[in-house]
Amino acid sequence: MIHPDLLAILACPDSRQPLGLADEATLKGLNDRIASGGVQNVGGVDVTAALEAGLVREDGQVIYPVRDDIPVLLREEGILVGSAG
Repeated sequence: MIHPDLLAILACPDSRQPLGLADEATLKGLNDRIASGGVQNVGGVDVTAALEAGLVREDGQVIYPVRDDIPVLLREEGILVGSAG
């Protein structure tokens, strides 16, 4: 999906921490929360569509969506992994 050379240079736009591909368990947990409703991105917009892929920050706290194989690395598009908003 994302070329390893590109993945190696991607970083969180906010903290500059490295990013890695989110594993299936992380995506499932987040998508379950999205399906239940009440999930917002950092910009305060409701997230209603399940993520097919995502890039998770090194500390595991924020995930950035990957849409049509394109990482969306805008600060406001980040989703907190462990909470509802």
